[in-house]
Amino acid sequence: MKISHIIILIVIAVSIGVIMSVSSDASSYVSFADAEAMQKNGETKSIHVVGSLKKDANGKPVGMIYEPTIDPNHFEFLLIDSLKNERKVVYNQPKPADLDKSEKVVVVGSMQPEGYFHAKQILLKCPSKYNNQVEPK
Repeated sequence: MKISHIIILIVIAVSIGVIMSVSSDASSYVSFADAEAMQKNGETKSIHVVGSLKKDANGKPVGMIYEPTIDPNHFEFLLIDSLKNERKVVYNQPKPADLDKSEKVVVVGSMQPEGYFHAKQILLKCPSKYNNQVEPK
């Protein structure tokens, strides 16, 4: 075999390895009910849950617990998914800026046996960032 053929085979093998490792890390979008079922079945892969913050009649978020003087790396809040399932979300990082103003929230992580969702990452969609309409004067 020529050296060029061996190099090509090595490049193909490495490419297949990279593709396999990336595809195994891919997560899916599910509801809290699906996340609980996955947790009960022993699945531990990372998942995405899309929802909105639980708010009171005045539009203020409720159920948020963040006390940076006690533990700056512990944040809890209530999230309602697209199927109206409400769950507590625990995030072991500081509270994201502008979370209160976000229209939709995507949490990435896994459901825990204790009944809460442990988020490794929080992604926000703020309405002002995506709003193209100009307000009338």
